[in-house]
Amino acid sequence: MHKTVENLLKIYQKVKAKFETNNDITKLPNIIAVSKTFKIDQILPVINYGHLHYGENKVQEAVEKWTEMKKKNNNLKLHLIGRLQTNKVKFAIKLFDYIHSLDSKKLADKICKIQKELKLERKFFIQVNIGNENQKSGVLVDGVIEFYRYCKNIDLDVVGLMCIPPHNDDPKKYFKQMKILKEKLKLNELSMGMSSDYLDAIENSATYIRIGSSIFGNRN
Repeated sequence: MHKTVENLLKIYQKVKAKFETNNDITKLPNIIAVSKTFKIDQILPVINYGHLHYGENKVQEAVEKWTEMKKKNNNLKLHLIGRLQTNKVKFAIKLFDYIHSLDSKKLADKICKIQKELKLERKFFIQVNIGNENQKSGVLVDGVIEFYRYCKNIDLDVVGLMCIPPHNDDPKKYFKQMKILKEKLKLNELSMGMSSDYLDAIENSATYIRIGSSIFGNRN
């Protein structure tokens, strides 16, 4: 068995154990294997094993890597977890099934327009700037409810919220805030938790966790 598949199975087991020992967790989370910067031949063992969800940061890199692979494997689900620029929306809508970085009315309007042109509908997560950090993308906490209503009014399929907590802080308090916000909006999905903190995220109702280095190893 390939090392990356062994790594993935260890994470499966930890996620399943957390799910089975915590009655508050109602849904087994999906693991997004974050394949950004890794070449397709490094990802192939995990694809061949049957894992379905993959995450990429950059639209152009994803187009080059995944266009042919998705044609061969139409069960694969691709998640854009990096920032989406308005000039890349058409490429993103063609390729990705989920976009986790919806963060402005300008972007929402462009997506709405392109989806109508292409006659495609994707699923979206609103990116929340949960730590109110100047250098990070995302909608500030105070603006999330109003932005969600805006997106619903233009018929975007917003399924959940996404966050990246401040790097040098305890993520648990931010995960708790995200759980409260998700429940307030009656959304089904919550995208949060990475290699270092995904078990804490699951305890706070994460339904998608984004795991890169713990599966594929450290990036060069």
